[in-house]
Amino acid sequence: RLETKDGSCSLYYEVSGNPKGKVALFLHGGPGDGCSPKHRRLFDPEAFCIVIFDQRGAGQSSPPGFNQHNKTENLVQDIEQLREDLGFEAWDLIVGGSWGSTLALAYATKFPELVKALVLYSIFIPSQESIDFVYSPQGAGLFFPEAYEP
Repeated sequence: RLETKDGSCSLYYEVSGNPKGKVALFLHGGPGDGCSPKHRRLFDPEAFCIVIFDQRGAGQSSPPGFNQHNKTENLVQDIEQLREDLGFEAWDLIVGGSWGSTLALAYATKFPELVKALVLYSIFIPSQESIDFVYSPQGAGLFFPEAYEP
């Protein structure tokens, strides 16, 4: 577990794979999602030292559902603190999906010298339009109307 520098959270993380391999970080979606064994399987364990962690308020991190201090800049700092605490010189690869893609971009923008490669999927750009799409019968509801029936 990683205690955040502000002392507000205890972040769950796992390291697996090849300790001498390329260092890969997986960033899950959210809010409140979390990592699972399927995320480790995105990487070849013989080639990568795999790091997965549950962001503030998500998965096995505590406290659960925590929102106070759960700002992008704090999450970016958590990633940097994790890298430092684990003793990695840099991340060879960061993989992020949905909110994790946004967080990966935020981290790479702040610390470009510490990120060698990014793989982003299901990109989420936090905007009112994106949020409205997800929660609207005129957006995602067009694809899943049963989920939006009263």
